[in-house]
This record gives sequence, C-alpha cells and structure tokens, in this order.
Amino acid sequence: MLVCLLLLASLLGSDATLSFDHHDNAALEAYLVSVNQTYPDITNLYQIGTTGNGKPLWVLAIGNSTESTDLRPHVKYIGNMHGNEVVSREILLHLIELFVTSYGQNATLTRFLNTTTVHIMPTMNPDGYSNGIVGKCLGYDGRGNKNNVDLNRNFPDLIFDKSVKPVQIETQAVMDWLPEHSFVLSANLHGGAMVANYPWDLYLESSDTPPGSGISPCPDDDTFRFLSLTYARGMQDYNYIKEGIFEITLEVACCKFPQADTLPGFWTANKDALVNYLLEAHKGVKGYILDENNNAIDGAELTISGREGVPFMSKHGGQYFRLLMPGSYTLNVHYNNTTTSKAFKVIDGSVTRLDVQINHGSTGSGNSLQASVAAFLFAVFASISTLLD
Repeated sequence: MLVCLLLLASLLGSDATLSFDHHDNAALEAYLVSVNQTYPDITNLYQIGTTGNGKPLWVLAIGNSTESTDLRPHVKYIGNMHGNEVVSREILLHLIELFVTSYGQNATLTRFLNTTTVHIMPTMNPDGYSNGIVGKCLGYDGRGNKNNVDLNRNFPDLIFDKSVKPVQIETQAVMDWLPEHSFVLSANLHGGAMVANYPWDLYLESSDTPPGSGISPCPDDDTFRFLSLTYARGMQDYNYIKEGIFEITLEVACCKFPQADTLPGFWTANKDALVNYLLEAHKGVKGYILDENNNAIDGAELTISGREGVPFMSKHGGQYFRLLMPGSYTLNVHYNNTTTSKAFKVIDGSVTRLDVQINHGSTGSGNSLQASVAAFLFAVFASISTLLD
C-alpha cells in the first residue's frame, strides 16, 4: 500500500501543493506522504491504528524537534470524526500546507514550530467518509463508522462509572494515542453548525440544575471560554478529564458535505482562527516534578487550588503543563502520601516555569527541615521515655 501511495504522491508534485477539492482517502493519504517526503526535517507521518475496514488512521506531526525540546507542548487537531462532515478534513490539509510552506519564511510560525509540535489527523473516520454524499448538507449518510456508530459519543464522558456502548476500534486508537504525547491544547472539528463547544458537554445532575437545563461549568471554565472566543474571533470531556488536555469542539460549516467550489471560502474564514487557537498553548504554567535527588517523577497527581475537580498528572520525564488565565494560583503536587504546594503567578502573554521538588518526608508546603527536626525530637523523647521506664 505504501508503494502505491508513494507513486501517487509523486504525481502530486514535489512542492506538495494542494488544490481546493474533495480529497478521497487515497488522495488524502498520498498528500500526507508527499508533504512528509518534501519536508522531512519538520514532519513525521505516522499511524495510530486502523479503522473497521482496515484503513490507516494517519497523523502528521509538524515541528522542528531539534530545537527547544525542553518542556515542549504538543497540540492537535482531529477532523472528519463524523464521516459526512468533510470541511474540517479539507481545511486541515490546507493548514498543513500553510505550516510547512511558512517554516523559515514567516517569523511567527517558524518560532511556533521551533517550540511546539502540531499533530494533525485530517480524518478519524475514513470509512464513514466513503459513504458521504457530495452536496448533501444535512442527514446522516456516512456519519458513523463501519458499524454505524457515532464516534463522538463513543468516548467515556463526565460520568465515568457508566460504560459506553462497545468501544470502537477508532475510538480505542485515539484513547491509546493521547498518553503518548504531552498534549496541552486540542480541537475536534465538525460540521453542520457554526459553534464552539467546550466542557462540560453533559449537565451535572443536582437539585437546582436538572439535566438538560441551565449551565454546567467545569473547573477551568474561564480558560475554556477564552479559548473558544479565541477561535470565534463529545470527545472533549474525555480529553480534559482523562489526560488534562484542553479540548473544544468546533463546528466550522453549516453544510456537512458542500460542493468543492465552496471550500476556498471555508479556508479563508477559518485559517487565522486555526493558527491563533494553537498559539495559545504557550500560556499558563509548566515545569518538572522532581524528587529530592532531582530525578523526574512520572505519575504525580497535580491540582490547582480551587480547581481540584479535575486533577492532572506529570509524565514524559516529570513534565506537566496547565493552561491558565492571568492570575495568582497554587499548585498542589500529591505523590506517595506527600503533598507539596507552591504559589505562583501567571502573567498575560507568557508561560510561567515552575519546577517542584518533592521531599518524601514532607507534607503541606514541603518544609522538610521542620519535618526532620520534629522526627528527631520525637525519637529523642521516645528514647528518654524508654530509659525512664
């Protein structure tokens, strides 16, 4: 199959130019191969799995990983989760073209790609796409996967003790993919409306807010509102709770499968927003969680005071990231029955670096000296008490 893709990619040309057209699954794959061949120093093409019909789930990673690897945030876009919602699929291909052709030419995007890795999955549902109908703005033809399952409702949601219907192969591939990278910011692109949706997608049940009414803010509601407004000028709950990834769902077109001649307009309308949204990955706080010997700690549980409802973890060499609006905060690190807390500030336009060293014998603010002195005195008094007895 790869040989066929390489041959088709060669027909597209070495400059990886992209037309405004509906690219079927073969053409999409060939374009991704062509980009990877043309820009091998800043791209990495890989698969996270296959579909029910055996089609590969392609992801193109873009970024110069030889520079600024220290605490490098990863961001992602996923398109075409509903197979008949195709505008996202095409504008993500054009976003790829914009990134790779701008590297070394545009100062802002070059700096961004030197400090960030962008992962783009143009289609999560190539099987459903094959059943879509060009020109059909409404309806469900091709919406589901091979098993006619709505993939956007196949992820465990806010109520995690309730099992979803059998997890589909595409869903499991994404769930397995998320922990492999330090994803900080994400969006899942759809069609059929024009709206930005953010957690919680479900309503919390309470006596004063019955399901389906009122609002249902998550602990980081302020940041999600900002991110959604940044773009405006399902799956998201799983990303947020399970992996601490800030993800919103974007509906980018009222027509699900429009005629190809309308695609340039969709690209023009979304291009700046697609870029500006990802630029927000560099704000909030980031750092390393270390032990008393400066060894990295993976698996420490982190919370922000006042936002304890959704903890997140250190991983990939003790790294952690958290998007936050400007303000004063306290980071709490919980590991091996020890809690260490540090206050910090977030300033607009920058990201705060905050490394936290855990002393296993400390609690609270992490004053190990006080804890050691107390333990020593306790031992002395215990010894004296034994002698007196």
